[in-house]
Amino acid sequence: MMTDPIPDPNPDAALTAALRADLFDAGYTADAVRGAWGPLADEAVGHGLHGPALAALAAQPETPSATLARLLFLGAPTPRASVDTALPRTRASGLVALGLARIHGETVQPAALVRPQDFTDTDDAAADADPSGSSAGEWWIASDLDEAALGGPLPTGHVLGVGGASLTLAGLQLPTPAGRVLDVGTGCGIQALRARRVARDVVATDVSPRALAFTRLNALLNDVDGIETRLGSLFDPVRGELFDRVVSNPPFVITPRVAGVPAYEYRDAGFAGDDLVAAFVTGVGEVLAPGGTAQLLGNWEYHAGSDGLDRVREWVDASPVPLDAWVIERELLDPLAYAELWVRDGGTAPGASSAAGTPGYADLVGAWLDDLAARGVTAVGFGYLVLRRAASGMPTLRRFERVPQPLGDGSLGGHLAEALAASDALAALNDAALASCVLEVAGDVTEARHHLPGAEDPSVLELRQGGALARTIEVDPALAALVGASDGDLPVGVLIDAIADLLDVDAGALRADLLPRVRELLFTGFLRFA
Repeated sequence: MMTDPIPDPNPDAALTAALRADLFDAGYTADAVRGAWGPLADEAVGHGLHGPALAALAAQPETPSATLARLLFLGAPTPRASVDTALPRTRASGLVALGLARIHGETVQPAALVRPQDFTDTDDAAADADPSGSSAGEWWIASDLDEAALGGPLPTGHVLGVGGASLTLAGLQLPTPAGRVLDVGTGCGIQALRARRVARDVVATDVSPRALAFTRLNALLNDVDGIETRLGSLFDPVRGELFDRVVSNPPFVITPRVAGVPAYEYRDAGFAGDDLVAAFVTGVGEVLAPGGTAQLLGNWEYHAGSDGLDRVREWVDASPVPLDAWVIERELLDPLAYAELWVRDGGTAPGASSAAGTPGYADLVGAWLDDLAARGVTAVGFGYLVLRRAASGMPTLRRFERVPQPLGDGSLGGHLAEALAASDALAALNDAALASCVLEVAGDVTEARHHLPGAEDPSVLELRQGGALARTIEVDPALAALVGASDGDLPVGVLIDAIADLLDVDAGALRADLLPRVRELLFTGFLRFA
């Protein structure tokens, strides 16, 4: 475990350009790294175990890509001569000047990680923002050393790299073009880079000067302009300004405010309970342009007799600016599971001896349980929030739902954009206008029929969504027939009348029954306007 002071990142334009060229020439890509140590070691790295990967690298001839995988991906000490060979322009001295390494004799000791990260665009908007028009590519993302490289718990000022939550939010980002985007709590800058693919300008804020330095370094390292960094909490750095989009993976973790519990800047903003997410929801409307959209991840508390989603609804209602809201709860944890999750996240494992100045695992879990119990918290929800400043001044979308099933294939951000567009279109259509629309079934929708043994007719009909949120809904024969006949040819009303005739039921009553459900199928992506 390193004891030397960790240097600050130095986003120097010339040095980052040299490093970018060296990384490119070395073939330092995600595929090359995974290929170098194989699938089993790659899975172990994902679990924070570097031993198998280091062993695999040691067993093969030294290449520039393998040297960089050892030094910059795993954060392991590496001979200076090997580093100078792998980075002929930058050399070990350049890494030191960038604040990414230190030199001890003939050994280079990494002070940060620089990992390749794949990305794929899901819309032509990225081609409009990027003259190269590339729809897929790779970034190199610098961040602080993780607990496996450090050999112990993280320091409280740790700047996180690309993890599961950041990948989730990056995939949620709307792929449609935007003018100005605000990234609140930017961390290493991954959301700002993602947003810049479709936006003209991005403002990235954080309370951590170190995080902002990493964001600037990563923008330079990937030759991305148009990202401005500002220091400050929540919306303080941009008061009086308006943005077309706001994205945020905020430090939403509910953390005990007691001595002995580390306050990690990347996950803890110093608020009590879920007040940080509440402050974001109630305040974001004031920095959104009319029609502008905010997307964030968050936690919310459940109290005895109080539903957590109702709590989020109250925050939305408390916004001084009218907001559309679509909140998707993906996970619900009991207090013990929540406490253990975030104690482990900081690098403290059960049974591990305490690092200097850090309480043991049981003490930390106990502090979390005491904190949650003091507020009567029975569970903690996690999910996605999509908020939009109502363009007309009157909200037209309020949806609070639980979607616990595994996600489907494809772009979730693209699905969200399509759902918002469908919501807007539906808000402008009364039932008569909807009945005149021509619809088609989405390409990922299948139908499942369940029969009792020996029965001719199915007892259950289901529509299943292969992509997006992978919903499964039970339907009756009339709605199944309507969906099956929606092939982009005849209007909805004509189809309903034909189905009513076939089933020998009143056409008006069938319209009244089916049209609200057609609206739901359009929003959720089972049906689309032709």
